[in-house]
Amino acid sequence: MQQFMIRTSHRPRPLPAGRWEMRKRWNDLLFAHWPIPANTLSPLLPEGIQIDTFQGSAWLGVAPSWTERIKLRGLPSILGVGGYPSLSLRTYVCDQHTGTTGIFVLSEDASNLIAVASARFFRHLPSHWADMRLDQKSEREFFVYSRRLFSAEPVIFMARYRGLGPTRKLAENRYGTLEYFLTERHCMFTSNRAGQLFRANIHYITWPLEDAEAVIECNDLATALGIKLPEQKPVLHYARQLAVYIWPTELVESMQGVRPVAVAVSPWG
Repeated sequence: MQQFMIRTSHRPRPLPAGRWEMRKRWNDLLFAHWPIPANTLSPLLPEGIQIDTFQGSAWLGVAPSWTERIKLRGLPSILGVGGYPSLSLRTYVCDQHTGTTGIFVLSEDASNLIAVASARFFRHLPSHWADMRLDQKSEREFFVYSRRLFSAEPVIFMARYRGLGPTRKLAENRYGTLEYFLTERHCMFTSNRAGQLFRANIHYITWPLEDAEAVIECNDLATALGIKLPEQKPVLHYARQLAVYIWPTELVESMQGVRPVAVAVSPWG
């Protein structure tokens, strides 16, 4: 099998030790972000991590996309898990002991029941089965609709969005910009029902960000968690494709003292 090195020049640290466990690709992502007071989100975090801020604010993001090319290392394609739309509500955090920055997923909705069950069982993600579709209206224009199934209260997200094309400013994605703060995240924190903190390292090809326009017609994701969004319009970005590699999920306590080592990996087999 021919081997390739994944580009790592944009990473602030080497790739983690060991081999990635899962790979997938996100397509036609909308990133909608709102500044939120940190003390609004802090009660939703498990012990061991804290809100990371940019210009004094926490940031809450909604990210719909189309997920495909899902592969577990060493296993054949998973029967019943093809391409499907998904939707995440996220914020940005850092480890209180090591300062490692990452993503904390507050909720995740997907139309594929197998993917939802796997995310809950193996990665401790608050994943929900949803009636969901993502329709392409033109080359860079999309309509997304999601309604969470078996929910006590309606949890609906509906939006129209389009990418406006790449710009030099976004292509550079420099340290100190909001775009860098939102995208240069190389681990994902989760917690189980007992409140234990888990972490999975992640790697992706450089974010191909574009400016975006969007009309969000309904957004119950934050309200379902008791979060009130500000009246101001969100900061919007679009990404056409993003290849993602995920390392095994581990208890944070067991990871103290582990030194990351750069390794070779195979992007698409």
